[in-house]
Amino acid sequence: MQTARGGVTQMMPTGSNEANRTILSELVSLINQVRKSLGVIGSEIAREAKPEDASTDEIFVLDDVTPGYARSYAILRECEVRLSTAVRLMQDSTTAGGEACDILATGRSPSARTSS
Repeated sequence: MQTARGGVTQMMPTGSNEANRTILSELVSLINQVRKSLGVIGSEIAREAKPEDASTDEIFVLDDVTPGYARSYAILRECEVRLSTAVRLMQDSTTAGGEACDILATGRSPSARTSS
């Protein structure tokens, strides 16, 4: 059930931790994908920063894509921070204890864990 408070839709507790685990798992998957994309963009920025051949002083590159990469990197970094905040907020609002932090730290969903 949802209620609107101050323009924000809030989920009401349903008594089931399964829904919370599913949501946490999805959030962690998104965080992992964002982190992967950050790595790819970071690598491209580093590659663009290195001159291909120092002896080609007469060649000018007119299509510098680094500013676009830098903006994309900054936006994805903000997404990562906000998604991590969402995981922490879910942890605070559930009775799952430290499960959300464990999921965030390991990058694995509860169903991906193996029993010891």
